Parts: sequence; structure tokens; C-alpha cells
Amino acid sequence: MLMLVASCSDLVADRTVVERTGPDELLKLRAGPGLDYSVVLGLPDGTRLNRRNCVTEEGQLWCEVSLADAPAIKGYVSADYLSER
Repeated sequence: MLMLVASCSDLVADRTVVERTGPDELLKLRAGPGLDYSVVLGLPDGTRLNRRNCVTEEGQLWCEVSLADAPAIKGYVSADYLSER
């Protein structure tokens, strides 16, 4: 398995928000960077996150995140659904 690190800072987290999931859809927070990992929970549009490292796995950029309001809950999401705010 090849994993490329896009950012290496575990100490500084960027604020980001879930966007573009659709009105009845949730972004899947996964246990690891890829579709083969289990789903931790679903995140609706507007969920505030702290973004850490991002990695490319099988051509898709995945970012390690934690919930801004519950930092102990963390996992990976597709970067396609994150927006800087």
C-alpha cells in the first residue's frame, strides 16, 4: 500500500467545514484513509472540523480530522467535501 503525505504537521490544525454532501447525505468519517476502512460516523454539511495531515490513497486525497466540538472523535474524510472557513 502506497501512502503519500501531503502535510506533516500534527501540532497545528486547520479549521474546515463539511460542504457539498447534499441535503439528505452525510460525509463518512472513516477509521483510515480509504473506502476499505470502517465508518466511524456520518457528518452533515456545516460540521466544523480540525484538519491535520492529508494523504493520497489510490488517487484520492484523504484528510485526518477531528470534530471541532469533540476533538476526541477523529478519523479520515475525503478532501473533496472540505471547505476552508
